[in-house]
Amino acid sequence: QVLLCGVIAMRPEDPLTFLEEKLREIMEKGLDAVLWHLCIDLSLHPKLKRISESYLNTLFGLDGEQLMTEELCTKAWDFYSRNLMKLYFGGWMRYSLLRKKKRIKAKQKMSLAVVHYNVQVLRVVIQKWSTWVQIHKEKMTLAAKRLQQVFNKIYLNAVVKAWHAEAHSSLETKAYFESLAKESQKGCFESNNLTGRHKTSHLPEKALLQIFRYVNLVDLARCAQVSQTWMLLTQNSSLWSDINFSSVKHKVQDQIVVNILQKWRLYVLHLNLRGCCSLHRPSFESISECKNLQDLNLSECQGFNDESMRLISEGCRALLYLNLSYTDITNGTLRLLSSSFPNLQYLSLAHCRKFTDKGLLYLGSGKGCHKLIYLDLSGCIQISVDGFRNIANGCSRIQDLLINKMPTLTDRCIQALVEKCQQIMSVAFLDSPHLSDTTFKALTECKLVKVGIEGNNQITDLSLKLMSKCCPYIRHIHMADCQKITDAGLQMLSPLKYVLVLNVADCIRISDGGVRPFVQGSSGAKLRELNLTNCIRVTDASITEIAQRCHELTYLNLRHCENVADAGMEALGNMLSLISIDISGTSISDMGLRALGRRGKIKELSISECRNISDTGIQEFCKGTKYLEHCHVSSCPQLTDEAVKALAFHCQRLTSVNIAGCPQMTDTCIKYLAAACHYLHFLDVSGCIHLTDKALKYLWEGCKQLQILKMLYCRNITKQAVLKYTAKLEKQEHNDADPPSWLGYDRDGNI
Repeated sequence: QVLLCGVIAMRPEDPLTFLEEKLREIMEKGLDAVLWHLCIDLSLHPKLKRISESYLNTLFGLDGEQLMTEELCTKAWDFYSRNLMKLYFGGWMRYSLLRKKKRIKAKQKMSLAVVHYNVQVLRVVIQKWSTWVQIHKEKMTLAAKRLQQVFNKIYLNAVVKAWHAEAHSSLETKAYFESLAKESQKGCFESNNLTGRHKTSHLPEKALLQIFRYVNLVDLARCAQVSQTWMLLTQNSSLWSDINFSSVKHKVQDQIVVNILQKWRLYVLHLNLRGCCSLHRPSFESISECKNLQDLNLSECQGFNDESMRLISEGCRALLYLNLSYTDITNGTLRLLSSSFPNLQYLSLAHCRKFTDKGLLYLGSGKGCHKLIYLDLSGCIQISVDGFRNIANGCSRIQDLLINKMPTLTDRCIQALVEKCQQIMSVAFLDSPHLSDTTFKALTECKLVKVGIEGNNQITDLSLKLMSKCCPYIRHIHMADCQKITDAGLQMLSPLKYVLVLNVADCIRISDGGVRPFVQGSSGAKLRELNLTNCIRVTDASITEIAQRCHELTYLNLRHCENVADAGMEALGNMLSLISIDISGTSISDMGLRALGRRGKIKELSISECRNISDTGIQEFCKGTKYLEHCHVSSCPQLTDEAVKALAFHCQRLTSVNIAGCPQMTDTCIKYLAAACHYLHFLDVSGCIHLTDKALKYLWEGCKQLQILKMLYCRNITKQAVLKYTAKLEKQEHNDADPPSWLGYDRDGNI
């Protein structure tokens, strides 16, 4: 590189000779003597000197060979000054920023301290204010209590004075009747015909009063005509606290109601006017005078409307139970309920179609019916989701909810209701086909103890699973005609410990695989009622398991369980608790029926459509059973008068008998019933084609308590005899048409 620089700088005429000379010179001096300007002429050397490694040379005058100049020193000083300035300025900036941050942080801490101080001051103030408010409330409560005590004393004094006046009047009335009784002792009551008193005359008055409580108004009036003693007893006020006009609804008129209520208005607590269609304004005005009335039933009163309710609301402020089902009430009545009956707890609006969602808004507004715990809205198809939401907002204490026969009911309705009504314990949704498992998901928020749903094809085993998981205290399960319920659902219910009633009628998927695990579960030993109607897959295996496990079972329905036969009846015959059983349409024979009557505790028996049973089976069953009260043997064309003879002879407590569809029955069987069964209330002889007018005469003479008689397809019974012998019955049905084909025989009784 040095040689090349020399060639470039010197530019010799003969470069090769120049290079050769310089190489020889280098070889002679050695490499250590080689300098960068070796190959350059002295005249071409630069005038600047190299920069010394320190300033000492300059200070001591040894800078002869240095390259230092004033310009370089100036630049060096400027560079040094700038770096020094940058260093100190940066330090100053960092110091300033640090002080600024400290000031900001101190300011923030100060603001927090101020806030904390204000909060502490406010807390002290609020505590003192809260203490003052509490003391003030206690003073107000004490003052209100004292005022209430004063009011109660004044009110009690007024009540006692009114009661004293009424008691004095009653004593005068009693004294008057006693004087009449003493005067009449010398009259007709001393005749020989009345000296021999009936055995009931020797009964204590308390016992007679208890008996009189079970008779209707017409019979009570008749009892008053028996003797002077009975007449006085029928005037006892305890008999008139519960008045039931429903038993004589076709005879009761305004004048009767007015007379009775005006006389006993202070004592009436329960009043039943169900089905009384002939009542008008005077009757409702007299009801309003019953100030102590607590229970009022106006169901099916055709003349009842908003104006009638207004009259009643003016006086009956103590109502707790009110039944307005099947009436023509509108929103006006619901507004009256909310303002006039704040203590109302039980309300039925079933099948009232003229009120709207707005009326239900009135029900919970103002004073409202906020204490309502029972509500029946069955058949009110006009109610929408908004209506149920109005109920939830105003009546959140509802515990029992009935919404039957309502095809418009949906899951959203129940969800809107349950949002705020979470105290619901009992629900019934019969004939509500649009509900699904979503409804039961919503109801899991409630502690259900009773569930009823029927005629639904959307409810699945999931609902039973939710029930088992979220309703551990449920006691009553009614899931009839739910086609998607299977054995798996019943198995999920087996851990429940308190189930007393289970109804899975018409759930055709149920079989032994569901029934047996359930009765083997925690509730099997406590179960009291079980309905397996039309569960065609259930066999004797389940029945045997039921007989072994369900020691408290009293009611069992196996209607149309075709696979149940004598083996199951043999097992049921050993049950001591069973008192009611329906085995209609099963495959049992005389042997099974005889085994069923072994214990003699059955009170209700239904063996309709059992073609394998004969007169012998009925006779064997009746020999061991004396307590039978209800017996239905309809659609058994093989039975004859001998079967009824055995029933009448051995079971004289019968109150209900159904022998419809038994073409071999004659007047003789009715004669047996009339001679022995004096407590008979209901009799169905429809399709007994050989009965004549004599049968009605036997009943008229022997069955004085008969109330309902059905005589359809009895062509040998004349209309004249029906009018003559059934005029006093509560209900009778008759026609002389030929038996329909579904009875299974022709007009002559041929199968």
